[in-house]
Amino acid sequence: MAARYRRILLKLSGESLMGSQQFGIDPDALRAFAEDVKEAFDLGIQIGVVFGGGNIFRGIQASQKGIDKVSGDHMGMLATVINCIAFQNALEALGVPTRLQTAIRMEQVAEGFIRRRAIRHLEKGRVVLFGAGTGNPYFTTDTAAVLRAIEVEAEVVIKGTRVDGVYTADPEKDPTAKRFDTLTYREVLERDLRVMDMTAITMAQENNIPLLVFNMNERGNLRRLMTGEPVGTIVSE
Repeated sequence: MAARYRRILLKLSGESLMGSQQFGIDPDALRAFAEDVKEAFDLGIQIGVVFGGGNIFRGIQASQKGIDKVSGDHMGMLATVINCIAFQNALEALGVPTRLQTAIRMEQVAEGFIRRRAIRHLEKGRVVLFGAGTGNPYFTTDTAAVLRAIEVEAEVVIKGTRVDGVYTADPEKDPTAKRFDTLTYREVLERDLRVMDMTAITMAQENNIPLLVFNMNERGNLRRLMTGEPVGTIVSE
């Protein structure tokens, strides 16, 4: 079956790796996500991945407990690298070639982010994991995902969540919440729908890169999305 996209950027939260746990990385969740990414990879799609770090550390929560905001954000960046290393191992166990690039230099662990090298890895059929966010405090991993997508010329940013798209309210708390099939960037900002932070949405809008929001916890959804099935919500111009 033909793939709908040639190159994508997949954004996954750190919390998605917790599975049924309250903290850290659940091996079963890690393996399930790796298998889903492999299905998309086997379609011939070039894949970049950005992880959050909320399963290990959150800078915002730390700043509320007395840790300096910049220090807390740097700690969160390191948490994303831990998630990337775990996911890299899970993918390679399935025979998927990978490269890990980080926005903070750590030569013994990963390559530093170099745009041309990242594109070359993608062209050579390697899944590229981007760790440490943008390398700067005060920027979220959502913003990092859109930034990396623009830099490596991905066609779309795909955000995996726990629900099957964007709703008028949190469907886990409000049973009357309605799901959107499509939205514009402006509608997301005006309705304050929290798809991604304002910086990420604005960057996507300015660079005309669509955002696809879907339920990553349902096995096979990523492959279905990649082959054109109507899964989730699309945000575009």
